[in-house]
Amino acid sequence: MADDLLIRAALKEHFGFENFKGNQLEIISSLLDGKDIFVLMPTGGGKSLCYQLPALMQEGTAIVISPLIALMKNQVDLIRHYSEDSGIAHFLNSSLGKSAAEQVKADVISGKTKLLYVAPESLTKESNVEFLKNCKISFYAIDEAHCISEWGHDFRPEYRRIKSIIKKLGRRPMIALTATATPKVQHDIQKNLGIIKASVFKSSFNRENLYYEVRPKTKDVDREVIRFIKNRPGKSGIIYCLSRKKVEELTEILLINNIRAKAYHAGMDAATRAANQDDFLLEKVDVIVATIAFGMGIDKPDVRYVIHYDIPKSLEGYYQETGRAGRDGGEGYCIAFYSYKDLQKLDKLMQGKSPSEQEIGRQLLAETAAYAESSVCRRKVLLNYFGEKYEEESCGNCDNCRNPKVKVEAGDELVELLKAVSMLGDKYKIDYIRNIIMGKSSEEIRLNRHDRHLMFGCLNDLDDRFLDALIQQAVISGYMNHDMEEYGNFYLTPQGVEFLKKPESFKIVESSPFEDMDDEVTSRASGAANGGGAADEVLYSILKDVRKSIARRLNVPPYVIIQDPVLASMTTTYPVNIEELSNISGVGQGKARKFGKEFIDVIAKYVEENEIIRPSEIKVRTVADRSKTKVYLIQGIDRKIDLEELADGKGLEFDEMLSELETIAEEGTRINIDYYLDEILEDDCQEEIMDYFRETEEDDLEGAIQELGDEYTEDEIRLVRVKFLSAWGN
Repeated sequence: MADDLLIRAALKEHFGFENFKGNQLEIISSLLDGKDIFVLMPTGGGKSLCYQLPALMQEGTAIVISPLIALMKNQVDLIRHYSEDSGIAHFLNSSLGKSAAEQVKADVISGKTKLLYVAPESLTKESNVEFLKNCKISFYAIDEAHCISEWGHDFRPEYRRIKSIIKKLGRRPMIALTATATPKVQHDIQKNLGIIKASVFKSSFNRENLYYEVRPKTKDVDREVIRFIKNRPGKSGIIYCLSRKKVEELTEILLINNIRAKAYHAGMDAATRAANQDDFLLEKVDVIVATIAFGMGIDKPDVRYVIHYDIPKSLEGYYQETGRAGRDGGEGYCIAFYSYKDLQKLDKLMQGKSPSEQEIGRQLLAETAAYAESSVCRRKVLLNYFGEKYEEESCGNCDNCRNPKVKVEAGDELVELLKAVSMLGDKYKIDYIRNIIMGKSSEEIRLNRHDRHLMFGCLNDLDDRFLDALIQQAVISGYMNHDMEEYGNFYLTPQGVEFLKKPESFKIVESSPFEDMDDEVTSRASGAANGGGAADEVLYSILKDVRKSIARRLNVPPYVIIQDPVLASMTTTYPVNIEELSNISGVGQGKARKFGKEFIDVIAKYVEENEIIRPSEIKVRTVADRSKTKVYLIQGIDRKIDLEELADGKGLEFDEMLSELETIAEEGTRINIDYYLDEILEDDCQEEIMDYFRETEEDDLEGAIQELGDEYTEDEIRLVRVKFLSAWGN
C-alpha cells in the first residue's frame, strides 16, 4: 500500500502544500496502489491534484485526456511553474507544429515528461496510437469525464472511443474525474470505460458560499446586468450566453457602458480566445462574456459572480458553470435569468437530432425548468438532482430561502400520488402518470386501458402548479425517484412505501416565483431582486390606487394605463420627473407625458415624507440596432407595408416582430395596424377580441388565448391586443 507519509512529503516537495483537501489523499493512495478510480468532486475541490501528484511520483508518463485545448494549455503552464524543467508536462494536439510535436515526443520517450495532455481526437490518430504504444504509461486520467455520457451536459462522441484506444495501448490504472454527474451519468461513465468496479470517491456538492437566484428574464435584462456589475466595481465575473451572436452583442453593450469586458466563444480564432482568457486571468478585464466553451478548468479562485444571461440546457451544465464562482471560499453570486420562451428556443434547436437525443434533451430541459420555477430551497433541489440529501429546512443563501413562500398541507394529495405510482408500476414517465391522475386521456392511455384505471382522475381537482409542486417536492423528500437505466420512469422508494402505510403531514410550497406572470408577462416583468415583486410594497399600493383612479376616469382597464411590472420598477427607482419616468422600460415618452404627472407627484411627495435616498439610475447605453428596429417597424407600418414583409426585411421571426410591436404599443407610441388586421380578420372578430381586453381587469394574454384560442390564433389575438393598447393606452 502507498505510504501516506511519502505522499505528504511529495505534496510539499512538488506543490509546497502542507495538507490535502477533502479525500485527495485517499484518492491518490488508491491510484498509486494500481486501482481504477472514479472521482466526483465539485469545481474548486482540487480534482487536478488527484492525478498530477501521482504522475510526478511514478515512473513513466500519465496520459491525461482532456476536451479543450485552452484547458490543456492552462494545466501544462501551471505544472511547469512548479518545476525547473519545462519538459515535465506537455500537450499533444492540433495546435502544435511539426517540430514542436517532435520535441514533445522526444521528451516523452526520454522519460522527462510526467504528464501528457491529449484531446480525444488526437488520441485516436493512428500515428499517435503507434507512438504511445512504445511509451511507458503510468496511468490514464480522463478529465471532464461527463463528456462520455449522452446524459451529460457536454457530450462528446469522441470520448466514447477512449476504451477501445486504451485497449490498443495496453491496460493501465484509470482515473475518471468530473465535477458534475448524476447517478445516471456516473453509471454511464463507468460502464463505457469498463471500470464498473472502480473505487468511487464522491465529495459533497454543497457549496455553502454560493448564493443562487433566478430572476425573470425581461426586456430590461441588460439594465439589470449592468446595474449588478457596476455595484461590484473591480470584481471578476463570468456571463454565460447560449449563442455566439448574443456573446458579441452583450460584450459590445458592456463596453459602451464603461465595463471592462471581453468575449469568448468557439467561433473566434484560437489566438484571440487565448488572449481574452489571459486578460481575464491577469485581471486586465473584469468580465468575460462567453458560451459554455469558456471556463472548464480555469484556475481563477476569485470569480465573484456568474450570470446566466440565458438559462442553460441542463442542471448539470448550470451547476458546473456556477461552480466557477467563489472557488476560494469567498462570496459567489449565481444569478440566472429565466424565460419560458428561452426553453422553447432550446427545444426547437433539438429538432434536427435523433429521436433518442431529443427525448434526452427534453427531459434535461424539463428538469431545468422545474428548478427555475420552483419555490423550494434551490440548494435542496440542486443537491437532490445529484443524489445528495440536504437535511436543512432552509439554506439561507438562495432567493427562495431569503424570501420564503407560505407552505400548505398536501398529505392527502401525496397519498393519492404515491398510490398511483405504486399501482402503475415503474414503467411510466411522470407526464404519463400526471395525465392519469389529472384525468387527461391520450391515445397511449387509451391503448393501455388506463382511462379505466382506479386512479384515473384521482387528483383532477388540482391545478397544474399545485401538482407540479407536489411531484417535485415528493422527489426531493425521497418518496419517489427516477429509474436509473430507464431514465424518467418513476418508482416508489422504501420511504414512499412506508408513507403509504403510515401517512403523516406533508407540507409543500405551492406557489412559484413566477406565479403571477404568464409567458408574455414573464418576458416583460421588471425582475426585482426577489423574483419580480415590488421593492417598496407601501409605495406600490399607493401607485396602484393612482392608476385605478386614472383608469376609472378614462373608463379603461388599469393595465392599459401602466402595467404591474412598470409600477414595480417605479418602487425601485423612485422617478420624480418625466425624463426619469420615461427611462423605465414599458413607459416611453408618449405614456410618460400623458399619464406621468400624477405618478411622479405622488412619488416625489412619498420620497420627501419618508426621507428616501433615491438610487442613482444607471442609464444604459445600447447599440443602435435596437432603436433602429423600432423606427424601421413604425415607419413601415406608417407606409402600410405587409407585416410579414416587414419582419423578413429585418431578418425577424414573426413572433419576434410581434414582441417588438407589443413593446412599442406598451411604451406609448401609437401605431395603426388596421390595414393588416382588416386583411386577416373581419370587423366583428376584431371587436370580439377587443371586448375581451376591455372587460378584463388584468393584462391577461394567456387567459385571452385560452378563452378565444379555439376560434383565433395566438398571433391574431396578440395583434388585436397591440391595436387595443395603441388605441386606448396612448
